[in-house]
Amino acid sequence: MRGREKGGISAAAETVRLSQPAVTQAIAKLETTLDMPLFVRSSTGMFLTDGGTIFERRANRALDLIRTGCSLALSKNGRTKNARLHPFDHLITSTQLRALLAVGEFGNYSLAARRIGISQPSLHRVARELEKTSGLDFYVKTAQGIELTEPAQFLAQYTRLALSELRQGFEELDASKGIDSARIVVGTLPLARSFILPKAISDLTRVRPGVSISVVDGPYNDLLHGLRHGEIDFIIGALRDPVPIEDVEQQELFRDRLGIYARSGHPLTQKASVTLADLARYPWIISREGTPTRSHFDQFFQRADMPLPGQLVESSSLVLLRGILRQSDRLTMISSHQVREEEALGQVRRIPIDLANTERPIGITTRTDWKPTQSQSLLIQLLHEASNSA
Repeated sequence: MRGREKGGISAAAETVRLSQPAVTQAIAKLETTLDMPLFVRSSTGMFLTDGGTIFERRANRALDLIRTGCSLALSKNGRTKNARLHPFDHLITSTQLRALLAVGEFGNYSLAARRIGISQPSLHRVARELEKTSGLDFYVKTAQGIELTEPAQFLAQYTRLALSELRQGFEELDASKGIDSARIVVGTLPLARSFILPKAISDLTRVRPGVSISVVDGPYNDLLHGLRHGEIDFIIGALRDPVPIEDVEQQELFRDRLGIYARSGHPLTQKASVTLADLARYPWIISREGTPTRSHFDQFFQRADMPLPGQLVESSSLVLLRGILRQSDRLTMISSHQVREEEALGQVRRIPIDLANTERPIGITTRTDWKPTQSQSLLIQLLHEASNSA
């Protein structure tokens, strides 16, 4: 999108080191792909249209991300004797980056070639051209297949982020034409799945029926990886203290407290007061190690200098937890939001014991430099409203 900066094809071609016909062809191809003019041509130069201005913001952010990925790749270069390495972001091609991502995904040249629609020899050649252009080793053969080196992993991460920016740019252009093509990918942790996110999604699709929403469940570390690589737009669930890494930020929605629950008719629900000794006599189903709830569970008994109850069933599946809880005398420690429906139906009841120091922040985790689209911003607004109503 250098036409506006330089005012014409000639100067733009010089800036990006391409021929004038190549720049003209590239602009025409982009306008055809986007199905809208990006420039107004006049005797005084070329100027961005409204659509061009929208897309320019995303394109520049994507280019900045590629530039950052290349710089980080150079900084992580292990060949310290090579002092002639120079920035290479202006020399690489989209095919080389697609090959990099495909090899990283499949660990195999043949499968990677099939993914991007070229022959295996062509992909191998493109992969080696990227190494030659950058002066870095990007691929290493192992017993498991082809793996990306550390510099390549950084470039791949920022390439995915750049592609995410362009996807958002396409969606914003469609929105400017009255077409709702937004696709939002949300990573969810257990608490958000039961009420907050379903309500927000229902509210969003009511006013924007064309929006496509993909919900990704999984362990926190897997979701964080997806977030940092542009595969997930944001995560909703229990926040971490401290923030796990410097390139993400957290936004609190509300504070939640844990309770101890059992099936209706459980012997402990008949008691006016319950002791730790009472709780220790029953088996439990509890979240897996490494989750905030499990940490509170362990500390609950450790502070009383008591061993953890035996016969633990560990699971992060809310469906399994609810099923086992209703069909056995097991106890669980869980947020009231996650069993609100079962409690309203009289299927589970809260055990009368206070859980001090179990308050935890629930909220949204995003990349620090993330710029949401209108649809993404609206979903986050609706998540705030759903949190308030909860």
